[in-house]
Amino acid sequence: MDDKVTALILAGGQGTRLGKLTKNLAKPAVPFGGRYRIIDFTLSNLANSNITSVGVITQYEPYELNQHIGNGSDWGLNVMGGGVSILQPYADGKGNKFFEGTAHAIYQNMAYIDRQDPEYVMILSGDHIYNMDYTKMLEAHKANHADLTVSVMPVPMDEASRFGIMNTDNDHKILEFEEKPAQPKSNLASMGIYVFNWRKLREYLVAGFEGGNDMVDFGKNVIPAYLANNENVYAYAFKDYWRDVGTIQSLWQANMELLDKHNELQLADRHWRIYSHTTNQNPMYVAQEAQIHDSLMVNAVYVGGRVSHSLISTGVTVEEHAIVDHSVVMPGAVIVGTPDDIAVVGCGEYYNQTTVNEGVLTNA
Repeated sequence: MDDKVTALILAGGQGTRLGKLTKNLAKPAVPFGGRYRIIDFTLSNLANSNITSVGVITQYEPYELNQHIGNGSDWGLNVMGGGVSILQPYADGKGNKFFEGTAHAIYQNMAYIDRQDPEYVMILSGDHIYNMDYTKMLEAHKANHADLTVSVMPVPMDEASRFGIMNTDNDHKILEFEEKPAQPKSNLASMGIYVFNWRKLREYLVAGFEGGNDMVDFGKNVIPAYLANNENVYAYAFKDYWRDVGTIQSLWQANMELLDKHNELQLADRHWRIYSHTTNQNPMYVAQEAQIHDSLMVNAVYVGGRVSHSLISTGVTVEEHAIVDHSVVMPGAVIVGTPDDIAVVGCGEYYNQTTVNEGVLTNA
């Protein structure tokens, strides 16, 4: 990419609605699709968009996420003049230690951004599943002479209160923005993906944190401040595959969609590859007595029982006589017995019966 762009991935989320799946794991590191992590999709989008100056901002349980990302070589991001930097909270001279919000995380890492000397900064979420060519959004940002561009997509009206919601004019200029409104006026939702002109954003952050103004969060503080000051703020309409996998039910659903050969997200798409950290693993073994129907499996899996319409992750054992049906089994799990209903079975754990009832993971 010709333009000088630095991408910042917000990857410090705890993901409390995912229950025990994120007990000791940051949400962006949660496995998906058998062999990937959620953050792989954002990193792959950057690689495919040829954006190689990347900072990953971590906070909650970062160890496994940091080990997974390494120096970014699995995504081809370990290049001269770019590369991946892991940005963790630290104690500064003002007593700040932890990030208080999305914008505060950027403010705390201004020294890193200044060293990159970008014209634009792209703020990305590390905990959604989607394929996106970021160059198209950047082109729209420049064409509109925007100070800020927000990637948006329509959501069901009954879910709109979970998102930042906006109204735009016919030219996609944002006129109003409300963060998680109780009574949303539209269903046009922010995806948590932003392009900022760095110099202007830097001015707002410095004025906010050093001038006593509250500038902690992009949705609650920064975007409303831009609009109040009549900055050029535009929406970029995204129309392709995007999933918020913040609950057990939504994570299960997004994994189940991979079993549909007509699904919008195709992990084997040669034109938009999804990369991940690679390790040497044993091949999959299917016992003679095993039965498999309409399922997705990866390396280092042993199947001795019956698997139907399920996704089996790496390192999983489905023992003889076990029945796995309409389930997502996370890496390293051992299944004995007959899980009922739909299930998302946790990482590296032993279950004789695991079910999901109304989005709550239980162990019988």
